[in-house]
Amino acid sequence: MEDSKLPMALRSNLLDLFGQIEREFENLYLENIELRREIESLNERLAGEGQTVDGGDLSKGALKTKASHSTSQLSQKLKTTYKASTSKIVSSFKATTSRAVCQLVKEYVGHRDGIWDLSVTRTQPLVLGTASADHCAMLWSIETGKCLLKYAGHAGSVNSIKFHPTEQMALTASGDQTAHIWRYMVQLPLPQPPADISASLDDDVDFSDKDEADGEADGPNECPTVRVASTTLRSHQGVVIAADWLVGGKQVVTASWDRAANLYDVETSELVHTLTGHDQELTHCCTHPTQRLVVTSSRDTTFRLWDFRDPSIHSVNVFQGHTDTVTSAVFTVGDNVVSGSDDRTVKVWDLKNMRSPIATIRTDSAVNRISVSANQRIIALPHDNRQVRLFDMTGVRLARLPRSNRQGHRRMVCCSAWNEENQACNLFTCGFDRQAIGWNINIPALLQEK
Repeated sequence: MEDSKLPMALRSNLLDLFGQIEREFENLYLENIELRREIESLNERLAGEGQTVDGGDLSKGALKTKASHSTSQLSQKLKTTYKASTSKIVSSFKATTSRAVCQLVKEYVGHRDGIWDLSVTRTQPLVLGTASADHCAMLWSIETGKCLLKYAGHAGSVNSIKFHPTEQMALTASGDQTAHIWRYMVQLPLPQPPADISASLDDDVDFSDKDEADGEADGPNECPTVRVASTTLRSHQGVVIAADWLVGGKQVVTASWDRAANLYDVETSELVHTLTGHDQELTHCCTHPTQRLVVTSSRDTTFRLWDFRDPSIHSVNVFQGHTDTVTSAVFTVGDNVVSGSDDRTVKVWDLKNMRSPIATIRTDSAVNRISVSANQRIIALPHDNRQVRLFDMTGVRLARLPRSNRQGHRRMVCCSAWNEENQACNLFTCGFDRQAIGWNINIPALLQEK
């Protein structure tokens, strides 16, 4: 230990943590010994009670009742004691079982820098879109993992991507202080033969061992590039961090580091409203799937709900439930908003009663751009610590996506996006390891485990 190159403060902290771990295991070990003694004692009592009936038939009622009563006492005692002693290590068993219901299907590699955001088209053909710090957005074939189209019209990091509800148009927000609307046409490649799927998965997993994705994959270099937007939305004085389509697709909302959100008319590119009130930079914006509602998130620890259902007036409500940056707030199908924060919590809110959350999820790492599945309303939490966890709306943890040296994200996970129309690949995540990942989540099995 004397030869250690670690600073004294770090060494001391490590030794303290290891000491705590050792004490925890020591307590579990002692509890285990005590439990064994109790089991032996209860077994002896049970055996003794069984012998008190001299020459009795084991199937007779008196002995059967007595034995079953003692057995139920033993069962209850063991249940109670084991619940208390094993709750700390149950998560390791959950991680093992979750591998069966959460499987990595495909990796999408080709960006030259971290991927901030991703989403799936809402019209056929279904393709995956990614937004990257390399100044590009890319469209991918979900099945083959090949790049179908690259958008290179921005002069800064592309921070978000969202697709029009009915037309083949994409909306991207950028560090160049603009949002772009651009049209796309893609031709899906023919599906690969079934025999090749496992082989290609092995290749992808091997590739993920590399420390850095080199961005030299064949796909992105071959795919066509769009360089000019059909509409450019200007007027922000800072980075545009996110943008989304309002229901119907005739208007869009943008969120910026200039502390404002802007509402634009798509056809004319005109600024319709400037939404002010946040005290610090905005981090995200989201629109309701069926109503003219917008939610904006900010570094000021709040998120705001803007109501445009009445054309003559727009109201605003402020949600104050976090203690650090709100990284995203999203609508569910129904009357809920789910918010995630750098304070390591996710909160579920009822739009009809916004004073306090109806559920709070506490985690061990900052939470980035969350996503809620439409049908079963499962929340996917992408974390700074490279993990992705799944929870239900009541705050019950359902699973953690498998992560190891051979698969999963190797850097901060920035965003998650559900896509329940594709059975084979129904959840996507992306991160600062320059890759997006498609997962198969067996939702019925996941809910059954709960």
